[in-house]
Amino acid sequence: MRLDKFLKVSRLIKRRSVANEACDAGRVSINGNVAKAGTKVKIGDIIEISFGDRTVKAKVLKIAETVKKEEASDMVEMI
Repeated sequence: MRLDKFLKVSRLIKRRSVANEACDAGRVSINGNVAKAGTKVKIGDIIEISFGDRTVKAKVLKIAETVKKEEASDMVEMI
């Protein structure tokens, strides 16, 4: 699954367009490498997102095209 879509589906970022902008700005990395919006996400990847002075780290546990809001937190484990 594409990184921008995963960020939206997992609710780490609310909108896909915002996820796209964050990737283009270089604020998102997968396994320590700066990632573009089209980068493929796999189970076990570590995603790091920089929000201003704060950094969010999450490990990918599950990939799904669509999930309910209540189940979105099951897709990632916060580190």
